[in-house]
Amino acid sequence: MPVKILNFPKITDPRGNLTFIQNPTHIPFEIKRIFWSVPQSKEQAPVGLARKQEQEIIVALKGSFDVIVTGVNDSSEKFTLSSPHHGLYLPASTWRHIENFSPGSMAFHLCSLKDNTDDHVNNFETFINKVAK
Repeated sequence: MPVKILNFPKITDPRGNLTFIQNPTHIPFEIKRIFWSVPQSKEQAPVGLARKQEQEIIVALKGSFDVIVTGVNDSSEKFTLSSPHHGLYLPASTWRHIENFSPGSMAFHLCSLKDNTDDHVNNFETFINKVAK
């Protein structure tokens, strides 16, 4: 499955909105790890990375931010996440960085593997030369 926006169910009633995610109905993998990140500032320097085998979905639980996905041919695509009812699916071996955080934003990450630093690629040249081939 390519990089794409996933739409999650949204139930609305007078009390508010409820969004939920179920395996395998709404996402293409079994969740093994969940984490969330809160940026220190809008100007926080973007940190790019890829994961060799792990798939990931990123959701803007609060606020908004941009996820920039860069391909091996150096082409890039920007996805603006601003709703907890949508998530960005990132297949394994996808280079991405997050930027332009709105104040108070929170990124929620659903991952297909337990954390393994050997699966992380933090250098774009290494990604191009070894992982993306």
